[in-house]
Amino acid sequence: MVAANNAYKNCLKEMYSLRRFGIKLGLSTIRDILKSLGDPQNRFGCIHIAGTNGKGSIASGIASILQAAGIRTGLYTSPHLVDFNERILIDGTPISNARVVAAYKAVKSGHQGSREPTFFEFATAMALFDFAQGGVDWAVIETGMGGRLDATNVVLPAVSVISNLSLEHQSYLGHTLAQIAAEKAGIIKKGVPVITGVKQPVALSVLQEVAAQKDAPVLRLGKDFRVRRKKDGGFHFYGQQHRWPNLKTCLIGRHQVDNAALSLAACEQLKLAGVALSEENCRQGLAGIQWSGRLEMVSESPCILLDGAHNLVAAKNLATFLSNETDQRPITMVLGVLDDKPYQAMLAALVPLAQKVIFTQPKIDRALAAEILLAEARQYGKKISLAPDVDQAVRQAIDQASPRDIICIAGSLYVVGEAKTTLARLLP
Repeated sequence: MVAANNAYKNCLKEMYSLRRFGIKLGLSTIRDILKSLGDPQNRFGCIHIAGTNGKGSIASGIASILQAAGIRTGLYTSPHLVDFNERILIDGTPISNARVVAAYKAVKSGHQGSREPTFFEFATAMALFDFAQGGVDWAVIETGMGGRLDATNVVLPAVSVISNLSLEHQSYLGHTLAQIAAEKAGIIKKGVPVITGVKQPVALSVLQEVAAQKDAPVLRLGKDFRVRRKKDGGFHFYGQQHRWPNLKTCLIGRHQVDNAALSLAACEQLKLAGVALSEENCRQGLAGIQWSGRLEMVSESPCILLDGAHNLVAAKNLATFLSNETDQRPITMVLGVLDDKPYQAMLAALVPLAQKVIFTQPKIDRALAAEILLAEARQYGKKISLAPDVDQAVRQAIDQASPRDIICIAGSLYVVGEAKTTLARLLP
């Protein structure tokens, strides 16, 4: 047992050391690795998902629906919150430590190229290898960054999903919506249906142009399929060939209805292609989604909410929820942001809603200094303070909270992940 645990820790240590190579977009390295492994990505069906926000919620929704139908399903997402194993799931169960070691050894032995793979390339190859070894029928694959040159873009999906678009990762993907749309559209394959929630005319035009070149039908939220929300939080779904009334997703937030609609539209395409999915599978799947760190309530007294809110769109979605769904209860925010995010606009959306704000930073080299956040937030006239790390920020927030208060931990998935580690020790 000790030897096995050490082997697992050593694998992760070596993988994390690959981060020193940074982010390198391109497909040649991972294609070489996968070829040496017998191209495991070709041994199961795929759904491929790109976009700015909602990718994980959509991916987990599709996977949950497939699982409800009794289909052996793989799910690959990033980043993880606490443990690496969260990235690679089969039927909702994270990869075991032993399988991490096995996949790591296979990928390491298969790599013969001149360039060392990045962390994400290595992890992606491990996931595809493990899914093939685990005998999955379908895998839901979330891109890491962009799409065209993302390491996941080696799969040939039955359905592609592009959730929505906003300016992100501009040093890698471009400085305009049109440029970013072109990168995301890189996941579109010849003749493969594209499900999208993109609404900006300039971005949509790019997606449609790429899809037309590849004879790929584009199905748009609000045009080719739509939802009608109900006052109780449920919704009706109107697809191309199906009408599914009175649905509910267990994920909190008004924006999750749109994510659920994209999941359902993708599953409708699978159903039209012959995958045995029923209306009841869709209902059960949406009701059973497990997606941590996205408006996740981990305590009721005080109420503790975890939400990645890692970019401006996500911050605005969180702000909408806090404005409309919290009964004007006092809010303490624990906020940390990465240095490539529009922190000024994010703070403008979130800080005015709080009575107290504790600024901190996660243990990642891309974290923005908490002092910068505090200096920016002074203009809002709130009670603000600093904590040197997420652990102390969470403890401080809990110590100062009354049972009626809401503690909202947000700004980065890395902040949420570290907070979950602390809360696991503090909460019963």
